[in-house]
Amino acid sequence: MSHAFLLVSTGSGAGLTTVSLGLVQALDRLGIRAAFYKPVAQLHESDHGPERSTLLVEHMSGLVSPKPISLSRAKSLLGAGREGLLMEEVIELYRQCASSADVVIVEGLVADGHAGYATRLNTAIARALDAEVILVGKPEPGLEESVDIAANAFSGSNGTALIGIIINKLGAPDDEARQTLKADSLQTSSVAGEERDARQAMQQRLAGKPFHLIGCIPWQPSLNAPRMCDIAEYLGADVLYEGGLQLRRVQRMELCARSLANTLSVYQPHTLLIFPGDRDDVFVAACMAAMNGVRIAGILLTGGLRPSFGVLNLCEQAIQTGIPILLVESSSFQTAARLVHMPTEVAVDDLTLIDQAMDHVASYLDAPWLKARCAIERNPRLSPAAFRYQLIQQASQVMRRIVLPEGEEPRTIMAAYQCRQRHIAQCILLGNPEKIHQVAASQGIVLDEGITIIDPVNVRHSYIEPMVALRQHKGMTTQIAEDQLQARIVLGTMMLAMDEVDGLVAGALHSTANTVRPAFQLIGTRESAELVSSIFFMCLPDQVVVYGDCAINPDPDASQLADIAIQSADSAKRFGLEPRVAMLSYSTGESGAGSDVDKVRQATRIVRERRPDLLVDGPLQYDAVAIVSVGKSKAPESRVAGNANVFVFPDLNTGNTTYKAVQRSARVVSIGPMLQGLRKPVNDLSRGATVEDIVYTIALTAIQAG
Repeated sequence: MSHAFLLVSTGSGAGLTTVSLGLVQALDRLGIRAAFYKPVAQLHESDHGPERSTLLVEHMSGLVSPKPISLSRAKSLLGAGREGLLMEEVIELYRQCASSADVVIVEGLVADGHAGYATRLNTAIARALDAEVILVGKPEPGLEESVDIAANAFSGSNGTALIGIIINKLGAPDDEARQTLKADSLQTSSVAGEERDARQAMQQRLAGKPFHLIGCIPWQPSLNAPRMCDIAEYLGADVLYEGGLQLRRVQRMELCARSLANTLSVYQPHTLLIFPGDRDDVFVAACMAAMNGVRIAGILLTGGLRPSFGVLNLCEQAIQTGIPILLVESSSFQTAARLVHMPTEVAVDDLTLIDQAMDHVASYLDAPWLKARCAIERNPRLSPAAFRYQLIQQASQVMRRIVLPEGEEPRTIMAAYQCRQRHIAQCILLGNPEKIHQVAASQGIVLDEGITIIDPVNVRHSYIEPMVALRQHKGMTTQIAEDQLQARIVLGTMMLAMDEVDGLVAGALHSTANTVRPAFQLIGTRESAELVSSIFFMCLPDQVVVYGDCAINPDPDASQLADIAIQSADSAKRFGLEPRVAMLSYSTGESGAGSDVDKVRQATRIVRERRPDLLVDGPLQYDAVAIVSVGKSKAPESRVAGNANVFVFPDLNTGNTTYKAVQRSARVVSIGPMLQGLRKPVNDLSRGATVEDIVYTIALTAIQAG
C-alpha cells in the first residue's frame, strides 16, 4: 500500500503548493515513485480555470491526478453532517493515483481567516488516508504555537501523525515591510540576514519538538518575481507596447515621484517604473537607460496619460529593445498600493518559474531522511472512511440479492433506495406494496423496478412444505409452519434457505434473538465452524477494529473462544484488515491467575495450534492492546500489544458492555453485529440503527454472500 504524506500549512502565504511540488521533485530524484493528490480544490482569487496544483503537477512532471472535489460540494456535505460520505469520495480519488506509486503527496487545504473548515477537513483526510502529516510554515511570530496546535489537531490515542515540518521563505521580508509604501521606492524582495544564521536560528526555535525539521527553504527573490503580463492582468492595464511582456520579470518596483535628478538611481535591471504618463523627463530617462543596456522590467504609466507623439517618436529605438509599456487610469499612489497587495502565487502558466521553484525546494530538503522515512514499514490502519468505501466497492462488484423482511419500516425503505442508487445490492422488501410505496413517497423518493417488493400474503403458502421438510425431525407440522411463516423474518429466512436470495438483514424492529433464531433453525452452522458467533466493526476515529463476540455466546469455553478468534480473524481479513488478534483478559501475560484468565491462555494456545498463520497473543489487557506506549510497557515482546485490530472478549458480558460503552461514550459508529459461522449470511441490526447503518450492513451481507 502506498505511503501517504499529507502537507498542511500553518497559515496562508506559506507556499504550500510550491513545497508540495518540490517534495514530489525530491522523491523523484531519490528514485521513489511518487504521485500527487489534491483532495479538495481551493481556488485562489486569480484562478479562473482548473485547480492549480493538480494542473501544475501534470504540466511539470506528467503525473495525472484525479480532479479534486469542489469546495462547494465539500462544504455542502459537511454542513449536512455527511462527512463520512465526503471521506469515501476522498478515498476513491486517492486510490486512483496510489495504485502505481510508492508514495503519494497529498496537498491539504490552507487554513486562512476565511476557511475555518480547513482544519476539520485536513484532520479528517489525514485519518481517512492513514497519512503522515508534514507541516509547511514560514518564519513568523507565533510559529511555535501554530506548530503545537497542529500537532494536537492530528493527535490520536497512539500519538500524533505529525512527523515533520518544512520551513519555507526563510529570510523573506515580513508582511509589514512589504506593505510599507515609500515615496519613491516599493520593494518586492530583499534577503534578511545570512542563510546559515537563519537556518540555525530556526533550528533553535523548533528544538525539542517531537518531529523532524525536514528542510529550511531560503527566500529567493527571483522565484517570486511576477512577469509583466501578470502585472498587466492583475491591474487590468492597457498594453501600449508589448515588448517582452511574457519574459520580463519584476523584482523591484519604483514609484518615481521626485525630480529627474533625484531618481537616477532607480533605473536598474528587473525594475518596474511607476509614474504618470505626462512625466516626459522620467520616460526619456528610462529609455536612455534601456539604450545603455539596462534591462528594465517595464514602464507603468498612471493617470490615464500617454506620452506625447514627439516623445514616443524620440524614444522609438529604445522601445524596440523590448520594454513593455502599460497604462492604467488610477493615480501612481493608488496603483502602487494595489501592487503591494498583489497575490504572491505564481501564475499557473508560468512553467519556467514553477520548474525553478520545484528544483529550489527539492535542493533544500533532507533527502536521506525522506528516503529512510519512505522505507519505514508501518502497521497499516484501515480508516473508517477507507473501510466504508471498500465495503461499497466490494458489494457493488457482486450485486447480491438481499431480502429485508422489515420492508414497511421507513429506514429500511430508504436504505433499499440508497443501495439501488449506489449499486450496492439488489434489495427485496417484504411487505404490503401499497404501504411501502406510500412510506417511500412520504420520504420524497420513488422506488423503481430495481427494488423488488413481495407481498407475504401472496407467497407465504409456497414455503410451508419446504419448511416442514427442513424441520420435520424437530416435530415441525404443516400448521406450525403456517403459523411461524406469519412472521416475515421466518419467511425471509426460508427464502434464503431455498437459495431464492443470497442474504438477509433485519433487526430494526426486532430483538437479536428473534432475528437470529430462525437462522439457527433453518440455515444452520457451517461444517468448519464450531459455533455461530458475531463481530462488530468499530469505526474508531483513526481506524476500524473488530470486536468479537459481543452478541451471541454468553460464556464460551476455551475451544469455543478459540473458534470465535479464528472466525473473527478470517472475517477481518475478508474485509480488508490484516488481522492482529488480541485475546483479552483482566491481566497481561503471566501476571494473573484464576479460571477466567486460564481460559484465555488456553484459547490462545489452541488458536496457535489450529492456525499458526495467524498473529495472535494473549491474555492481554485492553489498554495494552490499544495503546502503543502501554503495550511496550506491559508486553514489550508482543507483536500484537499496542497494534491489535481484532479484539476477542472472554465472554458476552464483557464484550457487549465494552462495545456499547465505546459506542455511546466515544460516539463511535459500530457496524454489526455480523454473524459468522452460518452456512448463509444473516445479519442483525440495532433497533436504533440509522439508514446509513442499514446500508453498510446490507453491503456486509452482500460481500459475505459473494
